[in-house]
Amino acid sequence: MKTQTKADIMLLMVTLFWGASYLLIDYSLEELDPFNINALRFITAFLAAFILAGKRLLPVNTVTLKYAALLGFILMIVYIGATFGVKYTSLSNAGFLCALTVVVTPVLGFFFKKQRPDKKLSAAVLLALAGIGFLTLNESLKPAPGDILCILCAVAYAVHLLVTETAVLNERVNAFQLGVYQLAFSGVYQLIVSVLAEKPHLPCSGKVWFSILTLSIFCTGFSFVVQTIAQKYTSASHAGVIFSLEPVFAALVAFFIAGEILAARGYFGAILLLISLFIMELDIRKIAGYLRDVIKKLISSPS
Repeated sequence: MKTQTKADIMLLMVTLFWGASYLLIDYSLEELDPFNINALRFITAFLAAFILAGKRLLPVNTVTLKYAALLGFILMIVYIGATFGVKYTSLSNAGFLCALTVVVTPVLGFFFKKQRPDKKLSAAVLLALAGIGFLTLNESLKPAPGDILCILCAVAYAVHLLVTETAVLNERVNAFQLGVYQLAFSGVYQLIVSVLAEKPHLPCSGKVWFSILTLSIFCTGFSFVVQTIAQKYTSASHAGVIFSLEPVFAALVAFFIAGEILAARGYFGAILLLISLFIMELDIRKIAGYLRDVIKKLISSPS
C-alpha cells in the first residue's frame, strides 16, 4: 500500500472520529455541563499526548507557548460553539454547520489577508448560504440558537486555522509542540470557566465515561497528532476533500445510532452545503478536463 494511501486512510479515520464526536458530546451533556465536558476533554487529551510524546514536548520556548495560549483561547470559542450547539440543535445540523469552516476560511482570508476571492469561492459561499437557510430556518424564518452557535464554531475555527498558518511560519515555533500545548491551554481556560460558572464533576455512568475518554483520546489527542503527521504524506487537496466528509459521518451516526431524521427541506440544505464544500476542495477544471478526455476516448475507440 502506498504511503499516501495510508495517510488518506488515517485522515479518513480522523474524519470518522470527528463525525462521531457530536453524538458523544450529546451523550456527555446528559450528566455534565458544556465547559466541564471540554475541560475534561482537552486536559485528558494533553495528558495522553504528554505521556506518549513527553520527550518531544520539552524543552519548549516562549514563542511557541505564546501562540499556544492564543490558539487555546480560540479553540475554547470553537468548542463552546460546538458543545452548546449540539445542546440546542440536531446532531445533523451541528455536523453540517460546523463543517462550514472550509468555506469561511477563504472569506476571512479575503478580509484580513487581502486574498482576492475567485469564482469558485463565490459559488461556494452562495450555495453555503442557501444550504444554511434550508437546513436551519423554520416556518417563522428563525434559526435555532444551536444553529447560530455552530456557525460561530465554524467561524472561530477558520480564525484558528489562519492564526495557526501565521504561527507555523515563525521559525521559532515548534509545530508539534504548538499542536499539543494548545490543548493544555484550552483545557485550563475552560476548567476556570467551569469552576466559576458551573459545578464541575467527573462522570457518573459508564456511558458518559466512555464518551469523555473517546472524545479526549481519539477525537482530540489522536486526531490532532495523526492529522499533523498524515498531512506530510498526502496533498492538501486530498486532506480537504476527506475532511469535507465529516458532516456526512455526523449525519450517518445521527441517523443509525440516534435515530435522528431531518425534514426534506433539511436534507436539501445539507446537500447544498456538501456541494459547496466539495466545490471549495476539488479542482473542478482538472476533473472536467479528465472527464472530457475520457469521453473523447470512448467516442474515438472502435465499437
